[in-house]
Amino acid sequence: MTSRRSFLKSTAVLSAGLLMAPELFAAHKKRYIGVQLYTVRDAMAKDPVATLAKVAKVGFNSVEGATYTGTQKFYGMEPAEFKKVLGDNGLIMPSGHFMLGEGMPTTKGTITNEWQKAVDDAAAVGLKYMVCAYLLDSERGTLDHYKETADKLNKAGEIAKKAGIQLCYHNHDFEFASQDGKYPYDVLLDSTDAGLVKMEMDIYWMYRAKQDPIAMFKKHPGRFPLWHVKDMDNTPKQMFTEVGNGVIPFKKIFAHAKTAGLKYFFNEQDICPGDPFVSITKSYNYIKANNLHV
Repeated sequence: MTSRRSFLKSTAVLSAGLLMAPELFAAHKKRYIGVQLYTVRDAMAKDPVATLAKVAKVGFNSVEGATYTGTQKFYGMEPAEFKKVLGDNGLIMPSGHFMLGEGMPTTKGTITNEWQKAVDDAAAVGLKYMVCAYLLDSERGTLDHYKETADKLNKAGEIAKKAGIQLCYHNHDFEFASQDGKYPYDVLLDSTDAGLVKMEMDIYWMYRAKQDPIAMFKKHPGRFPLWHVKDMDNTPKQMFTEVGNGVIPFKKIFAHAKTAGLKYFFNEQDICPGDPFVSITKSYNYIKANNLHV
């Protein structure tokens, strides 16, 4: 009886503590450090199963898919098979990249071609976010054309929302080439429904375009649930480099994660000086050592 009484007393104290100071317990929630699989694209093309195991060994516990192929598979695997490989390695894939499809009409599984199938497959893997990754040269144009693109994103966002998935748009720097005193990026932000289309901020490209991420967060709070964390080297070429090896003040930026609405972030390095696994390990170690997290 004494043992049972002690157990009940301990449980009551724990419950009371949770009610009075939930933030103490929230601090123990799992934190995700992710990597964009585009960084290890060559390895993924050769052996995705071994590559995902290697990514997990570095320490990453989440990944973002670089492509949903025209064959409507994930790195050659059906959704259930791919999800199992992720799970076997202690990984989740909350987000994946997809194409608009306007400039590649024969490719299936894009926003403009068989989007519903892409959404169904994404849901089967467990994606929470589907991201329009990039606009081809032929998919850019005038501000009016960007408004038309915004309409397509809104419609795609509606379809994704029905499956419990949030659509996002990933920036580069071309969206900040001013037209008539206005940026195409602002057109996309202003012409899309904030509930249907959010943004994945690529912090490197923001700096490359001479934009201030923190000012953007404050202007559009809650609109940036995903980030690409990639650094810029301190050379005139402003090349990609490992996180912590460049000029971008990530500690300062992460201090505004709540304003941004950040949920997940992914380390990405488009070009590595050597073995990309060496680069992502350096980035991972910096991120973890500096306690950069959501």
